[in-house]
Amino acid sequence: MFTIGDFPHVRGVLRENEDIGKKSFFGVGGPAQFFFIPEDMNDLVFFLRELPEDMPITILGSMSNVLIRSGGIRGVVIVLGEWFSKIFVENSVLEVGAAVSCSKLSTVAMNNELTGFEFLMGIPGTIGGAIKMNAGCYEATISSVLVECEGISSSGQIKWLKSSDIGFAYRTSKIPDDLIITRAWFRGIPNAGYSIPKKVNEITAKRRNNQPLSQRSCGSAFKNPNGKKAWELIEAAGCRGMRLGGAMISEKHCNFIVNDNNATADDIENLGELVIQKVLENSGIRLEWEILRLGNKRSAEQ
Repeated sequence: MFTIGDFPHVRGVLRENEDIGKKSFFGVGGPAQFFFIPEDMNDLVFFLRELPEDMPITILGSMSNVLIRSGGIRGVVIVLGEWFSKIFVENSVLEVGAAVSCSKLSTVAMNNELTGFEFLMGIPGTIGGAIKMNAGCYEATISSVLVECEGISSSGQIKWLKSSDIGFAYRTSKIPDDLIITRAWFRGIPNAGYSIPKKVNEITAKRRNNQPLSQRSCGSAFKNPNGKKAWELIEAAGCRGMRLGGAMISEKHCNFIVNDNNATADDIENLGELVIQKVLENSGIRLEWEILRLGNKRSAEQ
């Protein structure tokens, strides 16, 4: 059993039994056994190199696409802080910290009259997680503008990956699970030939009109199967508006699960599994979760 005394002495924030569930977009879930926000890159490198070898590590961003299960997360949860939230622009290249929000990157690119980033205004999350899952919307993905990224392994080794070597695919990449993305470099396109603010405003309006932004959710619950739209399959299976406990399939967009009435993490996950079963029975297609489900369910003893 690990204790706080097993950790190296760091300059950043290190706490025990951190209530991270309430900080997630769903607002539910259990605590992190240990929680670390590094002061800077050197602090993170030192922490990882001095950490006990068998200590489980989970890296989280804004938790916009994550369901923290009710039993919480064992080991240490690492969240990158202010030092990793900077953007530098030189000509058409943007150097971006992994903790920068997707919407901030979109705004900075727009202010520098660089196109290719407008779609990021529709993605609530941070750059590190967006790269790992090849986040995208409205027919665009982050891999289309990424040049290179920097990461650090769980053993504290710094690595650089070119976009062409990452193996991007739909909502996934071949970035190792133990690699923490720390920085990335993107190339924008100058002289767009159209109004970038107008396009950003159109994306913002489309998202506002079609997604349940006033309710707690984590975006699209399920990936689109090949040639199909997940929401259409969910609709056809009669799941729009379905409820389980305090969780509900959104009436506005049925590929969204919302925390409608003090849902638990179990409510949300069980409702999602019920939708998967209903869609499979109706169409023969098994939906895959797009939301990351992390941690353990609460045991009977908890």
